[in-house]
Amino acid sequence: MRVVEPTVVLRHHPEQHYSTIFNCRTGFFVRIEDSGYCEPKWAKLGPELIDISITNWCDRGCAICYRRSNTHGRHMSLLAYRSILSQAAKIGVMQVALGGGNPNQHPSFLKILQVTREDYGVVPTYTTNGRGLTRQIVEASLKYCGAVAVTAHTPYNEMASAVRRLVAAGVRTNVHFVLDEHSVNTAIKWLKAPPKLLDGINALVFLNYKPVGRMRNARGLLRHSPRLQEFFQFACSSNHRFRIGFDSCLVSGLTTFSRVNPVWFDACEAARFSMCISEDSLAFPCSFMKSTLEGFRVEKGNLQKIWHKSLLFQKTRRLLFDSTCKGCPHSLVCMGGCPLFEEINLCSVQRSHGLSSLADRAGQ
Repeated sequence: MRVVEPTVVLRHHPEQHYSTIFNCRTGFFVRIEDSGYCEPKWAKLGPELIDISITNWCDRGCAICYRRSNTHGRHMSLLAYRSILSQAAKIGVMQVALGGGNPNQHPSFLKILQVTREDYGVVPTYTTNGRGLTRQIVEASLKYCGAVAVTAHTPYNEMASAVRRLVAAGVRTNVHFVLDEHSVNTAIKWLKAPPKLLDGINALVFLNYKPVGRMRNARGLLRHSPRLQEFFQFACSSNHRFRIGFDSCLVSGLTTFSRVNPVWFDACEAARFSMCISEDSLAFPCSFMKSTLEGFRVEKGNLQKIWHKSLLFQKTRRLLFDSTCKGCPHSLVCMGGCPLFEEINLCSVQRSHGLSSLADRAGQ
């Protein structure tokens, strides 16, 4: 039966004394604590957002790919996807981020977008490298998606073509830009004088490079750049013609190098408000954990159990709740930064241990 979708969803969580507001058309989401209470550290009911890798197939071979996706990558079945969405909708998940590989080249992608929104009342978004954007997919993106993100990659002409097509069709379009020691120089140029390929976009979102996947240990960490102060100064200024966003892996840089009010910052939400499910139906707190740690297979009716009971999810929350950055004035805001890749944090304080200590443990 088709779900009749409201424009705005307001939910109150009395046990944890907070409410969420979600705009199904725009993807706007906010979490508001009840008067006299602090913002919750995690959502006890279950994740509010799920990243779902519906495929690890890709024919581009980008150097920055953290999944090492290629033309041998497997697709998640539509049946498995429906099983996940059925459980997600029951525990109140409002949006899913579809990834890959290149998700829009999944053979059932159009159907996936349709059933996500129409059958389960969940808003899909997805990130693409720009290839495989047929007319039907662009039209379906406008109809069903909250937003579409195009990953910035060189040469930029292919990515620019995808951005133009999506923007021209009226799709809310973001550009995802991976920052490392070298690419930050291009990012600063774009912020100072935005190139034409950014015309009409909703937001330019910066992501902190993680040393995993195809380019593990082959690119310079962002923290090694001498231009961090300059980057955050330009990124956090108010004179941009599009929105500027950051992934939570950059929160240590925002607290260190910017003067933005910390109320706008989000620390790592892995195992707190979000989770990831791979194309082989394995659940992780974060998508960057798949190549490092062992996930939990999502089966009929066990999604909430994984959220509450799995050692990996419990350990992730514990590391974030009990920050080892004692004495740092920003520890309550950034929660110690990334719990998996301590080396990507942009402050001078480093954790004494992280999730990597779980990699060799059995019985996760």
